[in-house]
Amino acid sequence: MKTETVQRQGKALWLVAAWFWALQFAVLNPLLAVLLVTLYDATPAEVGWVLGLYNVGGFAASLLIPTLADRSRNYLRPLVFCALGGVALVAVLAVTTSLPVVVLALVILGGPPGVGSTLLFAQLRHEGAPPAQVIRTRAIVSFAWVIGPPLATLVTGTAGSPAALPLLAGIGLVNVVTALLLLRRRGTIRTDDATPRPRLLVQLRGWNRWGVVGAFTLLQATNIATVTIATLFVTRDLQAPIIWAGITLGAAALLEIPALLLIGRLQEHRSVRLLLAGGWVCGVAYYGFVALAHEPWQLLVLQPLNAWFFATVAGLGLTVFQDVFPSPGLASGLFTNTRRAGAVLAGLLIAALGSFPAPYRAVYIAAAIIALTVLATAAAVTTRARDAAR
Repeated sequence: MKTETVQRQGKALWLVAAWFWALQFAVLNPLLAVLLVTLYDATPAEVGWVLGLYNVGGFAASLLIPTLADRSRNYLRPLVFCALGGVALVAVLAVTTSLPVVVLALVILGGPPGVGSTLLFAQLRHEGAPPAQVIRTRAIVSFAWVIGPPLATLVTGTAGSPAALPLLAGIGLVNVVTALLLLRRRGTIRTDDATPRPRLLVQLRGWNRWGVVGAFTLLQATNIATVTIATLFVTRDLQAPIIWAGITLGAAALLEIPALLLIGRLQEHRSVRLLLAGGWVCGVAYYGFVALAHEPWQLLVLQPLNAWFFATVAGLGLTVFQDVFPSPGLASGLFTNTRRAGAVLAGLLIAALGSFPAPYRAVYIAAAIIALTVLATAAAVTTRARDAAR
């Protein structure tokens, strides 16, 4: 009875930790540009440079911190320091009015907190959690991103931009507490400290591994590009009120949560390759049909395809990386950075199609072509591997 109570408490702690780590950046990211302008008088050009440097710092932290954690095989102690970094970042933002100081704080202190969710997933893998549990935890992260942006705008819209700082500080303190509690529980959980792992350079070798990284980077890019131009597509190509963009994006975010939970169940009984192929087919269908759409309701009807596609990329993709790369920190860090690298490719894709007669519709066409190419390449590689095995 006592063991069951401890297990329930442990599951609840994991859910709270995953929720608040995701909520921290679901609140910060939509408000960061606003805070730079309203609190530190940043110009539009300065906002661009600051956000760029901030993302570079996050990219480096997402690789460096989990990789160092792999060497010690301890992912919870770095999690505590990342949580303290989040609180320190808010403290600096609250006491300074100097934009250069803010930039320095965002690069040095802002990068580590972004690694929190990465370390949580690495710890789950280190404990031997099944892929279904990893995917369910990813669903909690998605739910936080559904709630975070409306919460951020509600608080700042009601009490002004400075009110975001106490909100972020409260979330950061919760992250410190949950990190300490998880660290305290570390002695009571099963770990695989004795399991040998290949060296870092060995894990980074092989075209197959980098093929996986490249495939998911491209798929992330299609999602980011289409989400980025969704509002413009609705208002300019479909000639519809802007509220339709919010409705469709909100529907996709909400549908993603049950999609992740269902995929977590299916993963226990179905082939991962089959689930991935099905999800990518949904992506090709979604992008292709949207490119043909002429009414906003058609865009809304297609969102289940979009949600299923991205659930396979974001949920199953993480478990695939954890299978391909034996070190949990490296696997989670690389997967996190497919999103960041995908954002860069998405910007280049949108810019390259800017001269087309219907540039926003062209983005969906290009996304369909990219997803189809990834699907076809994966099928060819699988077929070749089967033939070689025979």
